[in-house]
Amino acid sequence: MIYSLSLETALLLVGGVMLLLHVVALVAPGPMKKEMKEFPRSRLWGTVLITAAGLWFWWLVATMDLGEFSTWRRMLKIGTPIAAVLLWMYVEEFLAVRALGMLALLAAEPLLEAAWMRPEMSRLWLVSIVYVWVSFALFWVGMPYTLRDQIAWVTKTPLRWGMACLFGLAYGAILLISHLTLRH
Repeated sequence: MIYSLSLETALLLVGGVMLLLHVVALVAPGPMKKEMKEFPRSRLWGTVLITAAGLWFWWLVATMDLGEFSTWRRMLKIGTPIAAVLLWMYVEEFLAVRALGMLALLAAEPLLEAAWMRPEMSRLWLVSIVYVWVSFALFWVGMPYTLRDQIAWVTKTPLRWGMACLFGLAYGAILLISHLTLRH
């Protein structure tokens, strides 16, 4: 195991973050819509997220067992920050979206690992949302304009915005309730 994240903690963390973000989106739709529409081309968010993704990947390369690729560890530890800086310098177009996709892919592993081989059915709520995020993240990295289009679609009408907020609130609540039903 690379991470020591328990299913209980994963359900609490993901459920809490989903609940918090969707409450904010429901209570303050104007500022949230504005921020979301600016996000794909935001240089600030691109810088923050690519730095986080680069540091996370570097930490993984430095600490995990690479098996037969262990001889590449030094080259990867040197190459990772170089790649992150080059991405920041030369991939300005939708950098925030690409970096968000990278972080979503990196975050999938500890969340799926937390649910691995657990008998509780509540793990499926977590695994399902993680695989949805992975599916979206693959598109965000390869075709980042899809997030811009998804944001435009969900923010187009108040009904879509409200339904998305309610879905996120409900799913976050389900994850938190699942957390409470686990044996502690």
